[in-house]
Amino acid sequence: MSSEKVLRVGIVGLEFGAEFIPIYQRHRNAEMYAICQRTESKLNEVGDRYGVDVRYTDYARMLADPNIDVIHINTPLQLHADQVVAALEAGKHVGCTIPMATSVDDCRRIVEAQRRTGLTYMMMETTVYSREFFFLEQNYLDGNLGKLQFFRSSHHQDMTGWPSYWDGMPPMYNATHAISPTLALAGHQAEYVQCLGSGSVFDRMKDAYGSPYAIESTHIKFLDSDVAAEVTRHLWAVAREYRESFDVYGSIRSFEWAQTEDAAHVLYLGETPERIEVPDFAHRLPEEIRSFTTAGVYTGDGETEHRSFVQGGGHGGSHPHLAHRLLMSVLGEAEPYPNAVQAANITCAGILSHESALRGGERVYLPDWTLSDAKPHVVELAQDVEPPWAAA
Repeated sequence: MSSEKVLRVGIVGLEFGAEFIPIYQRHRNAEMYAICQRTESKLNEVGDRYGVDVRYTDYARMLADPNIDVIHINTPLQLHADQVVAALEAGKHVGCTIPMATSVDDCRRIVEAQRRTGLTYMMMETTVYSREFFFLEQNYLDGNLGKLQFFRSSHHQDMTGWPSYWDGMPPMYNATHAISPTLALAGHQAEYVQCLGSGSVFDRMKDAYGSPYAIESTHIKFLDSDVAAEVTRHLWAVAREYRESFDVYGSIRSFEWAQTEDAAHVLYLGETPERIEVPDFAHRLPEEIRSFTTAGVYTGDGETEHRSFVQGGGHGGSHPHLAHRLLMSVLGEAEPYPNAVQAANITCAGILSHESALRGGERVYLPDWTLSDAKPHVVELAQDVEPPWAAA
């Protein structure tokens, strides 16, 4: 790392957001400068716990602080668009938790604000910085998977006990954990989607968003590719252990996610299965934040760990990778991923999948402004590779 510049970071939203405070405190290129939370008692509890002295209950006042370089947003999803645009227009670089927004129009507002300001925007999508994703990406780049043929991913989650704004939400409005790896592995972009809704949520929830479906399952056709993906998401009224999964089917090797939390992932060579333990990728990080890939910022205190961290199994060790990538992007030493256009493609693929379901599975194309001419996340490899047993 060549840069010695230190960026002053402000975090808004201190439930899940508190997970990142010690990471920034230890990072050599960050100063954990300010925190923001509407509830003053929660603000002071977190500030006292981590020794953060600059505190705001008002987001606008936080944005007016000239000392802040980067805003990291971890607030409820319906606030993301307004808060991101406000931060960019206030001259701040932005990292924001998922999803980018909950409407296509709001995704476009963020894309336009980022282009207008020229500042960094990065959607802080945990799945594409998880150890499982890094493992598959490395195998892909090494040619071990052969030609990519198909992706299947899912995000099963019971949102009981979460804030009431989740009640009845269309499953695909918050499907980035499942959609993002299908696009990121080889730099694909979603061209169109076709989705079916299935089952029904509880009657008391149906009017909240006008969505009846318990499950939504979509097919994503990739732009300029013969490959597609199937993505399934549910939030309510389905009996299933929490699972964020990502299956990759290649001509030489395929990977299938563990069915349950205590089971093993499976890697296939041809028809031969091998149960595997995915390695950690902490070595990619500065030494001072490597420990955060295998433990949360809380010291095993189950009373304060956020639900998404506990249910998500620590999000695959992604948190320090996300914080590091955001900082390096602002410093010009890396590209943000997903950037504004890429985040819009991922997020709108979910939003428009719900629209497709409401239309009985009609094909719905992604807007042109969600498609990028820029270099993808990883380079596309030559894929016309015969498996080693083909010549036998």
